[in-house]
Amino acid sequence: MDNSFLAYIQQLELIAFFSGYPLVYTAVLLIATNLRLKNNYPDKAGRLLPLAYALVGTLFLGFELKKLYPDYSIENIKHTIQLPYLVVWGLLANFFWIPALGKKKILSLLHGLVFLLLIIRDLSQLLTAADDSNILKNDMKVCLSSIVLNLAAVTIILLVSFLYSRYKKAPQAANRH
Repeated sequence: MDNSFLAYIQQLELIAFFSGYPLVYTAVLLIATNLRLKNNYPDKAGRLLPLAYALVGTLFLGFELKKLYPDYSIENIKHTIQLPYLVVWGLLANFFWIPALGKKKILSLLHGLVFLLLIIRDLSQLLTAADDSNILKNDMKVCLSSIVLNLAAVTIILLVSFLYSRYKKAPQAANRH
């Protein structure tokens, strides 16, 4: 990994979008297994987790396109993207919109763990070296933002799913009367 400031900023961007997902994933599944509500919303949230992750991936794609605007040339992309493998890995989250992949919750978790490992790597580097603790503080602040973003994505996907199921049931209820 390049140790430049721009690479560090790009790492923080990736952490901001994706590192909170494994924590949100774990929290939602714990709620789903421990709280069995009559209306199955925790179970539904568990099934919709990959779609929420895909939404975050789509937001990341938009962020990257905005950063590259107005020059989408290969040279500008090479100059702007400091961590190309991690950026491509982050963009792969968009594949969870595909229904076959969207049903594989564990794949979305494994995908998100890569970004959580960036924080763990920074933590281990700080424990073994006498570096400045600002890196860890930045990572934690950005990770908290990522948790909020991923919770918002889960909430949005749940809300859209709820509204869609209500809309779908409304014509059936009208036909019964």
